Amino acid sequence: MSSTAISAAGLNKWFGEGEARTHAVKDLSFEARFGEMLYVVGPSGSGKTTMLSMISGILRPNSGSVRVEDTDIWSISDDRLAQFRLHKIGFVFQDYHLFPRLTTAENVAIPLILQQRPWDQALTEAAHDLEIVGLKGRADLPPVKLSGGEQQRVAIARAIVGRPDVLILDEPTASLDGDTGRNIVQFVREHILSEQRCIIIVTHDSRIYEFADRIMKMEDGRLTGFDRGELDAQ
Repeated sequence: MSSTAISAAGLNKWFGEGEARTHAVKDLSFEARFGEMLYVVGPSGSGKTTMLSMISGILRPNSGSVRVEDTDIWSISDDRLAQFRLHKIGFVFQDYHLFPRLTTAENVAIPLILQQRPWDQALTEAAHDLEIVGLKGRADLPPVKLSGGEQQRVAIARAIVGRPDVLILDEPTASLDGDTGRNIVQFVREHILSEQRCIIIVTHDSRIYEFADRIMKMEDGRLTGFDRGELDAQ
């Protein structure tokens, strides 16, 4: 496997037309590597979420390219891209996006069902991944019975159940208190990150910077530089 997980080159994205046109991401190029936890930081409106959507195959750039491993994701068909995302990219949304009428195990099993795994097998694997994220015994509970930190762990379990090579977390600590948020990111660092996986975290939370390998800074839609994470600097 190549050491480069994601290679973005010359990404541009704008919205609207004429005087209302907004250039959200401007000529953005960077690489993310397997085995690293890369943070993306910057003020609100700096283009972080737009960039995430482009590198994860959700939002097509107006120009530029994105390679995930050896696949140029915006040159393949929509059907192939959907399958690629399902197997290769895990996404943890800021608001978790858990289904309230499903149990935690059923929520986690959704990617496996989409991969056409048998229902019983999917639930067994989901329960196993709930144990991995520290939620043994919670498989049959609905999300409403869980704390915010526990719901975040369910979202992480759902993102990793298909064993993606790239895991993206959008503001994973935004809805959590300081200690819970820090514990979640430390857990991801110690138990989810591996030499075969790249983790990208968008955050405003400087309290979790210590867990980053590199910190990528954005402002006004542009990449303004990289800082070494505190772990890398030790």
